[in-house]
Amino acid sequence: MPAGTFGTAYELEGLTCGHCVESVTTAVRPMADVDSATVDLVAGGTSTLTVSGSATTEDIRAAVAAAGYTVTGS
Repeated sequence: MPAGTFGTAYELEGLTCGHCVESVTTAVRPMADVDSATVDLVAGGTSTLTVSGSATTEDIRAAVAAAGYTVTGS
């Protein structure tokens, strides 16, 4: 995400590796209302997905679920 850009943070559980990160970002980044998406991986813990743009929480949750993961908080 470019410096100075703020986004909405979503807590994710179940991510354990770079492949998990790639799965989530590949599901979220192409969405029409997403400008950028990054994941801060905490293997075995609560990772953070930060999304900038105007996508709704429901749309982000659905995209993450389609990738096989769950948003546990935002």
